[in-house]
Amino acid sequence: MSNDNPNPERMLTIPVKKTYPVDLYRPLRDLVARKYSETDAQKVESVLETLNKCRSDMVERGDLSLPMQRGCLIHYFKCLCMVEPLFTAISSDADSDAIMFFWYDAVDPDYIRVDGVSSQRNSIQLEKAAVLFNLGAVCSQIGASCDRTALGRHLAIETFNAAANFFKLWKVFAKDVSANLFAESLHCLFSAQALELNLQQHLHNNNNSSALQKHRCAVSFKSVSEHYRRAYDLIQRDSVSSFDRTWIDHLYQKVKFFEEEALQRASSILPKSQLPKTFSFDDDAESVTGKLVNGICRRMYQWIPKREGIYLDLILSEYSPFKIMEGGKMVANPWDMPPPYPTNFAIPSSSSSTHILAFPFKKSKPLNLYESLRNFFVLKYSESVANRAERFLEMLNKLRSEMLRDDLSLPMRRDCLIRYLKWLCMIEPFFPMTTSPNPPIFVWYNAFFPKIKSSQHNIHLEKASVLFNLGALGSHIAHSCDVTTIQGRRIAIDALHDASYWFLILTHEAEKASATDLSISSAQILRQLITAQIAYLECEFPHSHSHRGGSSLPNYPVSLLYRKIYDLMTFGPLAEKLVQSSIPQFIESKMKTCHVQTGPFDVTELFLSGYCEAQSLLGEGCQTPYLDFLSEVGHYKIMDGILLPILEVVTSALKEMNLSEDTVIKRQRTV
Repeated sequence: MSNDNPNPERMLTIPVKKTYPVDLYRPLRDLVARKYSETDAQKVESVLETLNKCRSDMVERGDLSLPMQRGCLIHYFKCLCMVEPLFTAISSDADSDAIMFFWYDAVDPDYIRVDGVSSQRNSIQLEKAAVLFNLGAVCSQIGASCDRTALGRHLAIETFNAAANFFKLWKVFAKDVSANLFAESLHCLFSAQALELNLQQHLHNNNNSSALQKHRCAVSFKSVSEHYRRAYDLIQRDSVSSFDRTWIDHLYQKVKFFEEEALQRASSILPKSQLPKTFSFDDDAESVTGKLVNGICRRMYQWIPKREGIYLDLILSEYSPFKIMEGGKMVANPWDMPPPYPTNFAIPSSSSSTHILAFPFKKSKPLNLYESLRNFFVLKYSESVANRAERFLEMLNKLRSEMLRDDLSLPMRRDCLIRYLKWLCMIEPFFPMTTSPNPPIFVWYNAFFPKIKSSQHNIHLEKASVLFNLGALGSHIAHSCDVTTIQGRRIAIDALHDASYWFLILTHEAEKASATDLSISSAQILRQLITAQIAYLECEFPHSHSHRGGSSLPNYPVSLLYRKIYDLMTFGPLAEKLVQSSIPQFIESKMKTCHVQTGPFDVTELFLSGYCEAQSLLGEGCQTPYLDFLSEVGHYKIMDGILLPILEVVTSALKEMNLSEDTVIKRQRTV
């Protein structure tokens, strides 16, 4: 970028809001015991304790690093969403003590409003808004603290985008006009900074000699200038927020520079007719660690919080800090407690369910990925690089072996498959290994006709097979449930939603993998069959999906859904392959209905609904995989340029090197 760019390394940040300590546990627990029952209070006691701990740590602990502050705030926001219905009740309860929230202005900390915006009685909306603001502020500070290596720049881009999205979400909860203006200006500012860093990365990696490169560069300058202009204009109009004068001067210089550059490059913008349909990613990683990180983050849509499988994770996953335990008790593990998390919920099971069809799993031959990949790193890079990637490769190999075990329980197998898929995404940028004399050969057998096998060097065959087995596993969990019970039906429905999600992802991967049972049409038929089974369960057991906010399924009679699938399987392109299986016979048996009575709900339903809302609000844009690499409770961590996948190793390394997360951010270096 031109030297005329003012302060290219300076990135603006926003400070966090400050507040007073507030005890939330006692008044909320007393309310639940009084309004519902002591039994209900015991069921949600863990959530209330964690809620209180999160707020206490957020307010009183000054030793928390930026990544730890982010983790605490996200955990607290989820707890707030879970208890939100209680605040409606406490406001109308004469026997409850008022809960007062006070929040100081972030820009002018000596000023606290008393007009009902920053000081309110029993206002959980004020509390949620302040937490979202602080999440945006913390992300802005993480982004500004990153170095300018390729990996550090990627992290800064993602965190500035996350900050922008948190401020956009904060605007939804902010009630007064001045707060809306402030939120919009911050959203534009941090979006502009993310775009500027992305432009810097593009200019660093490309010579910009081709017409397409010049086009992309011109478009980027135009976009950056527009965002800085919008942020500058909004801040100029904001007469309430006390912005530092240096901010205004800095933004004015940015606007002037980028508008001039955009004007000079405008002639390089190509008409749409001359643009390719897709743009390839720049191979801009400076290190093996950078490529591993980019591998998973380029597919971040697979890992964002999603509605599918939420209830399944709460009950079965050892990696969800929020749990539903035996007897319906809700548990919120502390925000700073690393996984795995204890679970003791037994699936209400039936020895043979006639309601759900379980798809067969794909089988594979054992494979030593460690040896072939390590040899590749030695040949392509060096022995030193291979040594630094060794722990990652060991975990990758271990996960592949674990996922093939038939003795694993369904929940453990699901966790293992998901973790292995993430590791595959990280290693994908190194494929195809055309320079390796001994690349790994993936061998997978057809799920419906086990005598047919596919043997390929193609990593997409491996990924597609794992996705297929994740979908099949959801059908097995649903098949094992006793759908005559409320919990069994709910698990079955959520497991089928989870299966449908993985088969959807499979449709994106299938065109890159050559196997009959992994084709796009096969995945689509299996998704339609799952849709029909969900519709069947929700039709026959209507209360089973109350926590999802209603069904999103097509409004067709269930029998017609099954008829459509039956016709596709018996007369469509896959008829010859699938009609011999048990699926058509199962569909024929489902062209009829039955009815089962359902039961009442308790206070945990309110908490579950709030948790689903939090997952939805904190979805795409607010939670990025890049930040998870700095988390104390993740599956992997970047430590001094090395990707460490095992939590015990990370903890040991932290102690040995005496490094904090903030130091790690500053010390990201190439391998």
